[in-house]
Amino acid sequence: MRAYRLHGIGDLRLEDVPRPPVKPEEVLVRVKAAGICGSDIPRIYQTGTYHFPTIPGHEFAGMVEEVGENADPAWKGKRVGVFPLIPCYSCGPCLAGQYEMCRSYGYLGSRQDGGFAEYVAVPEKNLIALPETVSYEEAAMLEPMAVAVHAIRRAAAGKSDRIVVWGLGTIGLFILMFLIEAGHKNLFAVGNKDFQRQTAMKLGLPEEAYFDGKTGEAGRLIMEQTDQMGADVFFECVGRNETVVKALDLTAPAGKVLMVGNPASDIAIPKAVYWKILRSQLTVTGTWNSSFAQDEQDDWHYVLERLKDGRVTPAELISHRFTGDKLTEGLTLMRDKREEYGKIMGVMENL
Repeated sequence: MRAYRLHGIGDLRLEDVPRPPVKPEEVLVRVKAAGICGSDIPRIYQTGTYHFPTIPGHEFAGMVEEVGENADPAWKGKRVGVFPLIPCYSCGPCLAGQYEMCRSYGYLGSRQDGGFAEYVAVPEKNLIALPETVSYEEAAMLEPMAVAVHAIRRAAAGKSDRIVVWGLGTIGLFILMFLIEAGHKNLFAVGNKDFQRQTAMKLGLPEEAYFDGKTGEAGRLIMEQTDQMGADVFFECVGRNETVVKALDLTAPAGKVLMVGNPASDIAIPKAVYWKILRSQLTVTGTWNSSFAQDEQDDWHYVLERLKDGRVTPAELISHRFTGDKLTEGLTLMRDKREEYGKIMGVMENL
């Protein structure tokens, strides 16, 4: 098969490799669509991954072509999405059904081979069947959509809460999309690109509720729009020191701050802002990955239910599509920031 293999930092090669062997509890998925995640860029070009060579890619969907001897043969020929985290099923969080917090997990695309390939071996337990109304491109975005839903569910915001989403990359925009779908009205969003502003408007955010983070006025405008109280719920989706501090400083007494963005560096909190956490009794919480337990109540099924009925429109976020043999063009576009982009999608049938 053809696959992109990372042999070292910055050394990604499209080459012919053997198809992965299928273990008894696995299936072989023919990859149809694969999204590029922001985390793929440092993994490929800056920090490397857990071992080399590795096939990156953890946001993907496809069709089952082969079934292991202990897997359900009914999966063969099924269109599927794939939960990329492979739990150990034996640690404390796993035994509690909190697989996203597994202490010893595998991960497709980083700890083991992933979806930037024609085929990938996937545990049967990590599959979710796709309705015919859901495209492969939409299904390749199930993972980031479920991450957004996981953050929203942890926040447990009330319908009257004033909510700020600061940072409109893929996850921030999906948080906004699902908040709007759920009927939240008191929403404010901060982005820094024209594509983000336009997409937020398409998703249903009023123009007056969008603030440009580049102007330096977003914090003042948020306070004005919230009667100088701040947000009841604040989603920090950037992961930079300055935005983490702003999130804490712009949250109302007894409010919640959801730390969503992966940290770009060490985070230092000024003393005055730390006092704000204490005196305003803020709830500051992290959120990680998403829940997938092959259960109708998990995050992935929550997303799929809304996706199949057309209640959410993730295709609004796709700014670029590349055929599988041109996927490195999408990777370098994101790395070099040559132009504005949203979700970059690989159409892998042409690999």
